Amino acid sequence: MPSLVVDTTPLRVSPAFRRLWWGLSISNLGAQLTVVAVGLQVYALTGSTASVGILGLCALVPLVFFGLYGGAISDHYDRRTVALVASVVTWVVTLGLAAQAWLGNTQVWVLFALVAVQSGAFAVGSPARSAIIPRLLDPKLMPAANALQTLGFSVAFTVGPLLGAFLVAAFDYAVAYTVDAVLFTAALFAVFQLPAQPPLPSETRRGRAGFASVVDGFRYLGTQKNVRMTFAVDLVAMITSSPRVLFPAVGLVYLGGGATTTGVMAAAAAVGVGLAGLFSGGLTRIRWQGRIIAVAITVWGLAIAGFGLVLVLAGQGHPDQVLWLALAIAVLMLVVAGAADAISSVFRQTILQTATPDDMRGRLQGVFIVVVAGGPRLGEALLGGAAEKVGEGWAAVVGGCLCVVLLWVLVRTQRSFWDYDARHPVP
Repeated sequence: MPSLVVDTTPLRVSPAFRRLWWGLSISNLGAQLTVVAVGLQVYALTGSTASVGILGLCALVPLVFFGLYGGAISDHYDRRTVALVASVVTWVVTLGLAAQAWLGNTQVWVLFALVAVQSGAFAVGSPARSAIIPRLLDPKLMPAANALQTLGFSVAFTVGPLLGAFLVAAFDYAVAYTVDAVLFTAALFAVFQLPAQPPLPSETRRGRAGFASVVDGFRYLGTQKNVRMTFAVDLVAMITSSPRVLFPAVGLVYLGGGATTTGVMAAAAAVGVGLAGLFSGGLTRIRWQGRIIAVAITVWGLAIAGFGLVLVLAGQGHPDQVLWLALAIAVLMLVVAGAADAISSVFRQTILQTATPDDMRGRLQGVFIVVVAGGPRLGEALLGGAAEKVGEGWAAVVGGCLCVVLLWVLVRTQRSFWDYDARHPVP
């Protein structure tokens, strides 16, 4: 059994990675708390799932712009400094969310604006932090490092939504945002403690960060067909079937339980992520990484469709009591989806980090962040709009099925991805 349990070697051999892992895991707990709280606050102010989807769009635009530009910055300047400045901005915005709640804000545009700034800061800092990790560890440890990060994220995604829903239900939004601000100091400390990460001497001749540098990154990505496919298949999954936007309505309209059920829905997927991360020891030795990604995303799509089917069968009854059987099946579907998403993420990140040279790593990590974080935001907007037309249940059913169909169209047209061999990688 020890070979199946997550490999903790990266934590033992690199104190810098260990501090970063702990700091990000704690701060991500607060971040997920805020994701649930702000979604609930928007829904409370507007009563509209579409408005919760618009919240995703407000995060998407700065995420795309600053993710790409932030990746270029991290390839040309000290990555520790870039990550630290971005983290400070994120912390200040979190304080702003707390302030508007304490002051009794009733204007939804204030939340949209704060989330937009927060998204931009995240988009600048995340590529820098991700590009630092391969410098802290031996390349052969990257699958284990990514599995550990997946495990840390899963704990945050599990506890954060539950804690957020509890704080909103028991207290109010202001308390939830304030707790996030306190927890985020862990990320500030972890980044501050990192060693300097300036560009390597051979990389300083590649010009300044700017639009041309971003274009160079895309040109390089255009030559890397398998790395490019890791982005494409994830976009398919996230745009067609990101279910988070549906959760506020699930507790109020379909399954009962209100904000608590919303938290349970968000935590269920994180439980699946945690299980996949905890028992990832065997996964890190898989050779045919493209195939496992394709299978994992297929399972994701089918699980989301199953989740939607539960809502369709439950109906929009606005129940006074929790529909426990339907809730249990819905939770199971989301646990399966979360595990599949975690497996896909580990190998997509590993292919990117091991197949990309250091001087391009920041820019491609910027593209990765745009895809990983921006895809769900766009998907939330689309799924939220679809839910207004056909209902939340049918939106999830159609989205999950469409995910599977589009995925296999891509795999059939890019056969080399299916044959990607970790022992003989072809980027």
